[in-house]
Amino acid sequence: MPPIDSSAPTFKRVMLKISGEALMGEQAYGLHPPTVERIANEVKTVHDLGVEICLVIGGGNIFRGLQGSAQGMERTTADYMGMLATVMNALAMQSALESLDVFTRVISAIPMDQVCEPYIRRRAVRHLEKKRVCIFAAGTGNPYFTTDTAATLRATEMTCQAIFKGTKVDGVYDKDPEKHADAVRYDDVTYNDVLAKRLGVMDASAIALARDNRLPIIVFSLDEPGGFKGILAGEGTYTTVSE
Repeated sequence: MPPIDSSAPTFKRVMLKISGEALMGEQAYGLHPPTVERIANEVKTVHDLGVEICLVIGGGNIFRGLQGSAQGMERTTADYMGMLATVMNALAMQSALESLDVFTRVISAIPMDQVCEPYIRRRAVRHLEKKRVCIFAAGTGNPYFTTDTAATLRATEMTCQAIFKGTKVDGVYDKDPEKHADAVRYDDVTYNDVLAKRLGVMDASAIALARDNRLPIIVFSLDEPGGFKGILAGEGTYTTVSE
């Protein structure tokens, strides 16, 4: 990946996808305000380069629809509860970003006008053109779709040039590196290999959508200070999923 500088960024518009669990810090549940603030600072450093940023945040730190369903809850209801959890996380991130003087809009697939904007594609594009960070909440607005799929869908609609997937590890491995000392990290991997080897980067529908739209996915560690900005400069450790 060629290096960039603030005057000529390679990526004009990107999607950052992070899990709800990333906002927990060392807690077992909920939001950890210092962690939210740290991630907001990471976003601000990239925003200051002039890059237009979309965000999708999961809701697993509050409620995960699949787990609720596994415990006997009706799946559609459980998924809607998970969507509402993503709105809570989006509002927390908006608050943290605006405390850093980064103008931010929370845009929900489920209308709730008192707390955020409804999703209207042309309006969202206009926000990005005005250098506002757009946080897309409530997934796709439909049950049975994950926030990974929502991130890929919104990235495609917003004509983002890449999806940055922030995780707890510094790329894609052939097996879980936290459980297997001999796990091997990929520098580059194809969409089809991710699907065939079930590497767990994102769910299958998200990978297929990214593949069909030739949208690269860059997997990196969100726990590495300066990692998001560093990758844009061609530094650090990460895996690129592409053709």
